[in-house]
Amino acid sequence: MITYYKTVDNKVKRIDAYEKDCWINCVNPEENEIKSLINDFNIDPEFIKSALDAEESSHIDSEDGNTLIIIDVPIVQKSEKNISYQTMPLGIILTTNNVITIALNECTVIGEFSDGVVKNANTNLKAQFILNIILRTAYKYLQYLKQIDKISDHVERELRRSMKNKELMQFLEVEKSLVYFSSSLKSNEAMLKKMTRGRIIKLYGDDQELLEDVLIEIRQAIEMSNIQMNILSSTMDAFASIISNNLNIVMKVLASITLILSIPTIISGFYGMNINVHAMPYDEIWWFPWLISGVLMLISGIILKKKDML
Repeated sequence: MITYYKTVDNKVKRIDAYEKDCWINCVNPEENEIKSLINDFNIDPEFIKSALDAEESSHIDSEDGNTLIIIDVPIVQKSEKNISYQTMPLGIILTTNNVITIALNECTVIGEFSDGVVKNANTNLKAQFILNIILRTAYKYLQYLKQIDKISDHVERELRRSMKNKELMQFLEVEKSLVYFSSSLKSNEAMLKKMTRGRIIKLYGDDQELLEDVLIEIRQAIEMSNIQMNILSSTMDAFASIISNNLNIVMKVLASITLILSIPTIISGFYGMNINVHAMPYDEIWWFPWLISGVLMLISGIILKKKDML
């Protein structure tokens, strides 16, 4: 699907057809729409292919007067039980007269621009408009990282009360989300550093300041994701040690109980042997084996308790 937007009265609004200095948004375009983009704007087909590749990493490239910027944007995937965070590539093509964004699926970053939520987004200033998209992406990373931090705290509290596989799987989902974010943020930072040289996209004074702000936010998100990954890794190691220790305690108690319960079996085995009737002491008194078994079990229990085995 292809939609057109343009800044009117300092606000991004949808327009019915193509105009100069408009923003063209393509979400999962069909084959005929891709051909139209290639022919109408003289775009290299490889640019479209890269933008629609789910495994494409962040980079910047230029060909025939057009510039392709691939950035990784964060997305939220909700299921019935869990919320997971991942990233997807967003292609931004800068032509002589327009900015074109291409993505496989809808993302909240582009949705905020199309809904007119973002202020000071001017489609006439193409380089500045692109930097605003990347800046909004950095804000979204920071927002989702704060949500991930809250989820981690909640799962940790649940684990303190009851260590179940469900909570451990949630921890793994959080760790996977942080790995995606960390990798994508570092790729975005490398792409922005290449942009700062000003060789591919011409940047003016305001654009340079905006680019520096974007880099600051990206680096802050990278630092936050690294901190959360370290904390999460330490927490999971601590809970793994606790689970292992709890298992050792349970096995120790079970072994002690098994030892105590084996005493009556041993005593009854002695008195049940097919030997001379007078070979065992007090064999004519039926309650004596029970008494000696009880005494030995009590003594064993006291000894094991003092050794902290029960």
